Amino acid sequence: MSFSLGAPRQAACAALLLAAMVSSAAPAAEPVAADTEVAALIERLGLEESSQPVREHGGWRKPAKIIVWNRQPELVAALREAAPGVELLPAGNVAEAVALAGDADAVLGFCEPELLAAGPGIRWIQVFSAGVEDCVAIPALRERGVLLTNMQRVAGPVMAEHVMAMMLGFARALHFFIPERMAGRWTRELPPPGQMLTLEGKTVLVVGLGGIGVEVARRAHAMGMRVVAIRASGREGPSFVRYVGLPDELHRLAADADFVVNTTPLTPATTGMFDAKFFAAVKPGAFFVNVGRGQSVVQTDLIDALQTGRIAGAGLDVTDPEPLPADSPLWRMQNVILTPHVSAASDLGNAARFAIARENLRRYIAGEKMLSVVDVAKGY
Repeated sequence: MSFSLGAPRQAACAALLLAAMVSSAAPAAEPVAADTEVAALIERLGLEESSQPVREHGGWRKPAKIIVWNRQPELVAALREAAPGVELLPAGNVAEAVALAGDADAVLGFCEPELLAAGPGIRWIQVFSAGVEDCVAIPALRERGVLLTNMQRVAGPVMAEHVMAMMLGFARALHFFIPERMAGRWTRELPPPGQMLTLEGKTVLVVGLGGIGVEVARRAHAMGMRVVAIRASGREGPSFVRYVGLPDELHRLAADADFVVNTTPLTPATTGMFDAKFFAAVKPGAFFVNVGRGQSVVQTDLIDALQTGRIAGAGLDVTDPEPLPADSPLWRMQNVILTPHVSAASDLGNAARFAIARENLRRYIAGEKMLSVVDVAKGY
């Protein structure tokens, strides 16, 4: 069964989930059953279950104590409803979490080396973000076989809208007209090459056909674009992607793309992948959009490609470093759209993230199949 929601219904769904999570019912004595609203959310986002129940994961035992990031006290109360018989230990920051880690079995919301060092019994970590590059870099995580789950795909639809906004901004020259409006100038003539575009019929290369990339591809296809993609895990892709290539085809596919969108996670393989060789291979006059990680781009090479006109523009939600230094040339380039790592923000808030964390908490305690398990070796 397919399950698709527009923005108003997504907001309503998030509100219902939050209301269900913060209900005042007393903790149940028996294991908590799966929630139908959460099941619908899982289906809509296309979240993946692990192939085996977590009870078969080496070292699993029913937890007695779990550290929880105390971001919102009412949500901690909601998590308690999914964890009968388990003591949840709220922590407001890393130092508090470390102080509680001595006899903890799992952690929700933190992933730091000092936490794992202080908690030898920690067997599961749930992070509230999709990116896990800092977490998987902790040697103890790999050495101890700690189970890691994240929020992959949760922000995909919202981040895809951000990508489309940047693409449309360049196509309709909003990157030029908005500053002109702010300066009080009625300027109709665009600077060279002086051309407004339509997205229909243009080619977009989506680099990283995961949860975010698929949502970008879906929306680009709906706009009448020709969609091709790069995927490290194989050539499989949805029907609206015409061709799925492997990483060694990046330069060849970029040579025909009017827009290149980076949605890859940060791994050793993706670090610095958009470098001078890439920008030399890309189609002249193409646009580059990055909502992945800033470290995937060699920023000096990107600046050179922009300054020389090799590419027509760049939409950047991420940079290297962050925040972007005040003396960076990117601030002053007319052909750059910059946003401060906010592509996942929306009016839906964090209800979906907490609903998934709550469901994974329920599943872990019951020993069931977990959602969104990170392949630590791959880094995502």
